[in-house]
Amino acid sequence: MNRGELRIHLGAAPGVGKTFAMLAEAHRRLERGTDIVVGIVETHGRERTAALLEGLEVLPRRCVGHGGTVLEELDLDAVLARRPQVVLVDELAHTNAPGSRHPKRWQDVEILLDAGIDVLSTVNVQHLESLGDVVHTITGVRQLETVPDAVVRRAGQLELVDITPEALRRRLAHGNVYPAAQVDAALAHYFRLPNLIALRELALRWVADEVDVALRRHRAREKVTEVWETRERVVVALTGGPESETVLRRAARIAKRAGPADLHAVHVLRGDGLAAATPASVDRLRTLAADVGATFHTTVGDGGAESVLRALLDFVDGLNATQLVLGTSRRSRLARLFDPGIAARAVQESGPIDVHMVTHDAAGRALRWPVLRGALPLSRLGLGWVLAVLGPSLVTAAGLLGGGVRIDVTADAMLFLLATALAALVGGLGPALLAAALGGVLLNWFHYPPLHTLAMESTGNVVTIVTMLLVGVLVSLVVDRAARRAEQAASARAEAALLASFARTVLTGSEPLPRLLTQVREAFGLRSAALLELGPDRSWSTVAASGHDECRHPGLADVDVVVEEGLHLVGTGRALPASDRRLLETVGGQALLALRGERAVADAAAAERRAAVNETRGALLSAVGHDLRSPLTSIKAAAGSLRDRSLPLSPADRAELLATVEESADRLTGLVENLLDSSRLAAGAVTPLLAPVGYGEVAARALLGVEGAERVRIEFCDEVPDVLADSGLLERVVANVIDNAVRHGAAQGDRSDVVLRASTHADRVELRVVDRGPGVPHGRYDELFAPFQRLGDRDAAAGLGLGLSVARGLTAVMDGDLTAEDTPGGGLTVVVSLPVAPAGAPR
Repeated sequence: MNRGELRIHLGAAPGVGKTFAMLAEAHRRLERGTDIVVGIVETHGRERTAALLEGLEVLPRRCVGHGGTVLEELDLDAVLARRPQVVLVDELAHTNAPGSRHPKRWQDVEILLDAGIDVLSTVNVQHLESLGDVVHTITGVRQLETVPDAVVRRAGQLELVDITPEALRRRLAHGNVYPAAQVDAALAHYFRLPNLIALRELALRWVADEVDVALRRHRAREKVTEVWETRERVVVALTGGPESETVLRRAARIAKRAGPADLHAVHVLRGDGLAAATPASVDRLRTLAADVGATFHTTVGDGGAESVLRALLDFVDGLNATQLVLGTSRRSRLARLFDPGIAARAVQESGPIDVHMVTHDAAGRALRWPVLRGALPLSRLGLGWVLAVLGPSLVTAAGLLGGGVRIDVTADAMLFLLATALAALVGGLGPALLAAALGGVLLNWFHYPPLHTLAMESTGNVVTIVTMLLVGVLVSLVVDRAARRAEQAASARAEAALLASFARTVLTGSEPLPRLLTQVREAFGLRSAALLELGPDRSWSTVAASGHDECRHPGLADVDVVVEEGLHLVGTGRALPASDRRLLETVGGQALLALRGERAVADAAAAERRAAVNETRGALLSAVGHDLRSPLTSIKAAAGSLRDRSLPLSPADRAELLATVEESADRLTGLVENLLDSSRLAAGAVTPLLAPVGYGEVAARALLGVEGAERVRIEFCDEVPDVLADSGLLERVVANVIDNAVRHGAAQGDRSDVVLRASTHADRVELRVVDRGPGVPHGRYDELFAPFQRLGDRDAAAGLGLGLSVARGLTAVMDGDLTAEDTPGGGLTVVVSLPVAPAGAPR
């Protein structure tokens, strides 16, 4: 069975006409005789969109009950049973109702596609997973419903439904998108003109990128090598030398003049490891590339200079670039006579690609000697100088002490050459030159006729001595280069280990920033390290610091690294060399990551607190609305009846009305007390007066204010010790728990008793309030103690839902615990656990 094809109508924002376009496409296919049905289409009350449903077969939706409401979802089984050729499934990123086969609608679509059914669907750009953070930054709205980019990319057809932002705002103002009551708020927030322009650009760029990817796949599949100038792409090749910054800036100007062109900077490394740019220069180029809007790439050739050219041209071809920017060669004219260089050969082999040659100050300089830096340790240098003198001397001594035994002159020359090579291997260039010169003099004096004179009889003697010098120079150059490579490798390993340690600090544990700064201070030998941030008032503030002598301004620091604009990593104690400073710049990026992580955690915690406050506020308003209205209505009705002199009320009727007023007033009093207690607990303003008190006396007083107290039985034994608690607060706790048990601890029509029992456990005394009601599902005990929570949230008349929450808070203030557990045989038991009062404590 062939997999079905997915066609997606993508839009920049709600209201651009995605569903309308999808329905229009459905009618076109229907006219062509395609078997097409509507699985689910959301018209959102838009008349013109709803009108397009006429004439199309609409499958019934699946109804799902959730939270007291009925939700309509796609009936996946009905579509599979109907098996049309094409089905319409609107809003690809939609989250299905709980209890559905899949959490997301796009997963339902995958099942339909696997069944060979073509699907037409819609999605907005803000619902793409990769763009969630970008859209949140633009609009300030976090999208909760998203679809993976890979799902959209797998679509056989992707159609962009686009209108101008101004037209969309007019459509919104005319009431064609949202109801009139929502239009003003939408225009002032999400549908602001800058938001719509940015969202439209996101949609256009995303679709353009997907089209570009499809084009690259086609070129690779069909092995197309010629350049298709569908989009200007400028590639600039950088060597890492002194001319690279000039060439990159010039390439940026070329790309800008070419219109909306992509700029790519590439640095090609030689596979043999020779002629590599320093890491510091590459880092500078990477930073500059980001500053001029280029993307930075690194690629590796297989071997020498020829492989660098091949790797560069392969990169250009793979990118389908239209222009290549190169710097002119730094080599001298004489050198270019023998080898024209990579840039000249790139011009010859670039084909239809435009090649720009950029001149610079370093172009055409004469051939320079390699820089001979001392990479060998002093101990090896010292030993090399000793061997440079000792080696030729020993060879000469061996010849003189040979007792008249003559060695062939060629063998003598080889021995002196061996001494030169040995000095070069150990000590480098200086000892090699000394060994070669000394060996040449001794060889000529003692072994080449005429003996004991520096005169040379033949040119062979000259060639031998020159050869010794050249061998010494070449071997020493190889040794010096190898030593430098080893030194760089050791330094790189040390830096990598240090960076890995910094990364572990950032990624593990809490508050990574102070620990990272401590590591920086210790690793670089600084007195202090700090991260400074420039505030809106242009003053510097310390984000985090470590060590003594803290620096509070970048201008006073011994080390100042710009992490980003307005954020500096500074240190005091000593100035750092260039290599350490480069490493510290990398650490600055990790510090920025740690700072953003800490702030993200803080923002998330603040958002959770705000959400909790909003949830609490909503629950409070919802619950208080009934709990205040019900007793006030009763009081008003009873008072009105009492004041109405036209009503013939008997003494019994008046007494009943007065009792209603009193009962309703008591309910209001209890409500206000619970609200005040909850507020004081949240503010930490409750201070208990702890003293020994007995559960028995507290329970007796608590029952006086509980409606239905006649159903409560107290079963205490005389040996129960006093607890250390605040008598008034404990009375409130017990009263609330008993009231909850009396109200909810029995099934409908059941009048079973609520039992109070007390027992001692270790150093605590537990009061158990036992009922035989329906109980609470296992694992939901904590919900009993949530503010404004009545289990199930079904009947607002049952109370505000603060009783057990306040009771747990008051118990915690007295160093106690309030928990719930099952009653054996069915029901719920609430346990009040408080510490035993010390013996002899005053009551």
